[in-house]
Amino acid sequence: MSAHEENTTPLEYQTEDAQMNILGFWIFLAAEMALFGTLFATYAVLFGRTADAPAPMELFEPGTTLVMTLILLTSSFTCGIAVHEMRRGARKSMMTWLTITLALGLSFLGFEIYEFYHYASEGASLQSSAYWSAFFILAGTHGVHVTFGIGWMILLLMQLAQRGITSITSRKIFIIGLYWHFLDVIWIFIFTGVYLIGMVV
Repeated sequence: MSAHEENTTPLEYQTEDAQMNILGFWIFLAAEMALFGTLFATYAVLFGRTADAPAPMELFEPGTTLVMTLILLTSSFTCGIAVHEMRRGARKSMMTWLTITLALGLSFLGFEIYEFYHYASEGASLQSSAYWSAFFILAGTHGVHVTFGIGWMILLLMQLAQRGITSITSRKIFIIGLYWHFLDVIWIFIFTGVYLIGMVV
């Protein structure tokens, strides 16, 4: 590899080990897509089977759902800026954007917990009906993934504070960026396929 090619290769791709790790993570995301695909299919099959529990259009609140969506979309944007700053070698700026992403992720999670609590208080829980079981498992699985991502991001921030931007930490930041964007894409499907349809059908 020439010196010119070496300089133009993003930091996170500059070692063979890093390239293999990133490729492995893409394969992991493919498996995650299969998992969520199964949950979406289950939800679609059980849609409308609410038994005596409230229907989704009675409980879904457009305002709350829209705020959650905007928060998560914004966090994906700030995460992208963090990766850009990492490639510039600007550690402080990168950590600031990651911290903002983290705060937005926590806000999203707070809204989701509030939402679940509200639904349960209105008589919609895992035990209420097949529909609500499918809903809570689908949305809850996404929420668990967001929680995992938040914990992961905290650990990475601690590592960055100690070691700075290296070929290893840059690879990890790039990978969590992929993970965070993936969660954003899944949420768009939940927002449109679950909430929007549930509000009108």
